[in-house]
Amino acid sequence: KRDQPVAPSRLGILKSAITKLDPITFARKLGFSPDPRQTELLCCNSTSVILNCSRQWGKSTICSLKALHVLMAEKDALAVVVSPSDRQSREFVRKTATFVRKLGFKVRGDGDNDVSLLLPNGSRLIGLPGKESTIRGFSSVSMLLIDEAAQVTDELYKAIRPMRVVSNGGIWMMSTPFGRRGFFWETWSAGGPEWTRIKVPATDC
Repeated sequence: KRDQPVAPSRLGILKSAITKLDPITFARKLGFSPDPRQTELLCCNSTSVILNCSRQWGKSTICSLKALHVLMAEKDALAVVVSPSDRQSREFVRKTATFVRKLGFKVRGDGDNDVSLLLPNGSRLIGLPGKESTIRGFSSVSMLLIDEAAQVTDELYKAIRPMRVVSNGGIWMMSTPFGRRGFFWETWSAGGPEWTRIKVPATDC
């Protein structure tokens, strides 16, 4: 349950293992060795990131590692991942849970949301399907992730953006291309200088 305390010794391990490690060392500690392009993404400190990459490159794994690093370095933080389907959101949370186990912590939900992960420092990851009815009520989001963003509707994108207004949290969009239409393509092609664009073609996979 969310109100169960974490042993001080465990919190000490958490602090030394997470807040003092850069994202690359953190990933390697969890058994993942990033290639040069994956390293670029893990080291990115921009609050507005759009990743345009081929399939099977590992975008969900990399973004899962990045989100976990952010969440475990900040107490009571909230990250929300939105995907076109419930299955995709569950898969993202499942990948993150695998890394949490490798840190030696018990995997558990937050008690309020079906697809969720509660970390020892009170931070949470919540996975939502691409339906407007499921995303109301979330605010002060530290990190908003949109998986397979090219297939998320423009209406849903407009509905979830206010989640990060109060906290001025980061927004990360990742997807394979899906035609020259929609907010993902518009952001990639004309989103403005505030966006960090990372492109990974199939030849780099």
